[in-house]
Amino acid sequence: MKLPKEFLLSELLNLNVRGNISFYYGTGENVWMHPPVHRILGWYSRPSNFDLKRNVWRLNQINQIIDNDIYVKGDPAISDLATLNRFPNLIGANLINTEGSKIGVIADFLFNMKTGSIRFYLISRSNPKIPGSSRWRLDKEDIVDQQPGLVFSSCTTLEDLSLVKSSLKHQFFKKGKKIIDRFDEMKNIASDRLEDWLEEDEDINQNSDFEGKSFYNINQEEKLNSFKNKRDDDPWI
Repeated sequence: MKLPKEFLLSELLNLNVRGNISFYYGTGENVWMHPPVHRILGWYSRPSNFDLKRNVWRLNQINQIIDNDIYVKGDPAISDLATLNRFPNLIGANLINTEGSKIGVIADFLFNMKTGSIRFYLISRSNPKIPGSSRWRLDKEDIVDQQPGLVFSSCTTLEDLSLVKSSLKHQFFKKGKKIIDRFDEMKNIASDRLEDWLEEDEDINQNSDFEGKSFYNINQEEKLNSFKNKRDDDPWI
């Protein structure tokens, strides 16, 4: 299977690492990266829940991806979690806005499979481990500074960023707002039509009064009065 050009870190960590059919190195646990240049160098996997060692892999060791398995070539570098935790890492770092307040957490990123260059980061409003939570896109150009566990951005709120994936809660409120807006629109249309109908009715009434006093009606009244006078003067009637 041909390797994809770009890949999400979360998808990479969900894959089972295999040397071949018989060698299983566990699933991905975290990333090995170089934050100053926004580049991923590799990742490490955990052989088992009771194993303290970690298998560290470089990106160029990836051979192919088939279903939920990622096949690697060569042997891993062996390390331990205490050592790996000292490596700089932006995953889980707090995102700080221009006012110095936390507005989210870096939960994921999209990277180039060949070069390891990170295209953009994905931000979660709260705990990124909550399934189905929303994700906002943070471009590298929006980052103004970095410190261990902190990323400073040029935005004020998450609404300044593009929404990549909305949660069920966000979709519910969004659909609810659309329904309310649609209801208000229908109410305004009905109100406008009612006003137009009342204005038309008023115009009809005014035209009826005018027609009642029209030249034709006045002539009819004059003819009836003339006929009545002639009848009174004529002895044969």
